[in-house]
Amino acid sequence: MGLLRATSTIGGLTLVSRILGMARDMLVARYLGAGLASDAFLIAWRLPNLFRALFAEGAFAAVFVPMFNRSMAQGDKESAGSGRAVAVAFAGQVLSILFPVLLLFTALMMLLAAPVVWAMTGGFPDGGPEKFDLAVTLTRITFPYLALISLVSLLGGILNSLDRFWVNAAAPVLLNICMIVAILFFRGDTPVETAHTQAIAVTVSGLLQLLWLIWACRRAGVVLRLSRPRLSPQVRRMLALIGPAALGAGAIQFNLLVSTSLAARFLPQGAVSYLYYADRLNQLPLGLIGIGVGTAILPALSRQIGGGDEAAASHTQNRAMELSLFLALPAAVALCVSATPLIRGLLQHGAFTAADTAGAAGALAAFAVGVPAYVLIKVLTPGFYARQDTRTPVRVAVFSMLFNLVGNLTLIWPLGHVGVAISTAIAAWVNVLILYWLLHRRGQMRMDARFRAKAVRIVLASAVMGGALHLLNPLLDPYMARSVAERTIALALLCGIGGMVYGAAALALRAYAISELRAAFRRPSKAS
Repeated sequence: MGLLRATSTIGGLTLVSRILGMARDMLVARYLGAGLASDAFLIAWRLPNLFRALFAEGAFAAVFVPMFNRSMAQGDKESAGSGRAVAVAFAGQVLSILFPVLLLFTALMMLLAAPVVWAMTGGFPDGGPEKFDLAVTLTRITFPYLALISLVSLLGGILNSLDRFWVNAAAPVLLNICMIVAILFFRGDTPVETAHTQAIAVTVSGLLQLLWLIWACRRAGVVLRLSRPRLSPQVRRMLALIGPAALGAGAIQFNLLVSTSLAARFLPQGAVSYLYYADRLNQLPLGLIGIGVGTAILPALSRQIGGGDEAAASHTQNRAMELSLFLALPAAVALCVSATPLIRGLLQHGAFTAADTAGAAGALAAFAVGVPAYVLIKVLTPGFYARQDTRTPVRVAVFSMLFNLVGNLTLIWPLGHVGVAISTAIAAWVNVLILYWLLHRRGQMRMDARFRAKAVRIVLASAVMGGALHLLNPLLDPYMARSVAERTIALALLCGIGGMVYGAAALALRAYAISELRAAFRRPSKAS
């Protein structure tokens, strides 16, 4: 499957999920606002969300998928046609180890929910014991999602290895559907009661996602069976790699966890919610572009590096960086320039006030500075994982997290929650620069002339679009707080005109030619 084709398959379904996720967030903002119940729920939701990012989008994609593919290739080499059976047997061994560990870990974390929440929030100094107790209760309700989504990640890794990317990419849709149904039909009379229904919906969605992946695996002829846990050499190797891979791939999420924790401890009530809503919009390009491109290039990089073709691997990463920058940079400019009308149009209604819009928009504009970096991290780390080097990204990630912590503690006092967002964005760029420098120093990747030329043109095209949006903002912003129809039309005009201006500028400046997009989307021949 071609790079753009695979990316668009994953990104298209991720877009559906993110649209539903935005609808969910609009409902949560309407019924929970940005106060006690919202902050408590978002703290409870942060930990399972972190593990989803670490496993579903991180460790299993980085470690399990290459090992599963190598098992298939080795099995076919030893006995033609037996590769899948060998790989499925390996996956069964992983499941037999993973399942009991997840049960024990989830039970332990539910038991220790109070100290875990206190470690994250310091007991909510600004919200008092009621807010802390609510966060503990909601955390206990959402924690089973952790075990369920980890099993989903294992099955999703198998299906990705079989080039069935769409099944795993579609799974998060169930999460958003569950939470939307819960808030529309089962919400309580108060924000606190509604927060409880949202927490329950999170765990129910994990069960539905697991059942969906089990069904899809059976349709693909893959049936995993639990057996007595056994640490085979392959499983030992995977366990040795998966921890560092999770930490390396989850650097952004860890930085957000640190930022959320500091906001809960030191900033007024509502700051946690401002950061969450801003991050939700900010994560949209990462989900559509970074995860899609990173997932799509890993199998190709593994094959190229395994075959000793370093030039082809470098070419693949250059084209992935090129595509990522082409899509991510205009998104970053749009989120930064039009942060206020976007937040107002999407979220300002019900319990979410104009003051909340101002708070979330400031955080969004700051977060947006790091959007290209968040995406490029997902593109660069496969260059290490494909070489079975998970230690280097984790070292870089740890340095990035320490840098972010120092930045947070420096900027949180003068700039509040906006300073937290700025620090997170800068830390992401530090991560990207170090990853690229290491690959370059090792001779494993170099920016080629085509990428350098196109990068300049992409920057110019994005600047043209940013100027157009700056002129549009005051014309459309007054309509963002009116009826649903007026909001929808104003948002559509803002996004549509911005997109058309960027597309026209990109073509005029030759940032990307239509023929190049067609070639990137075309399915390669078997020979290639």
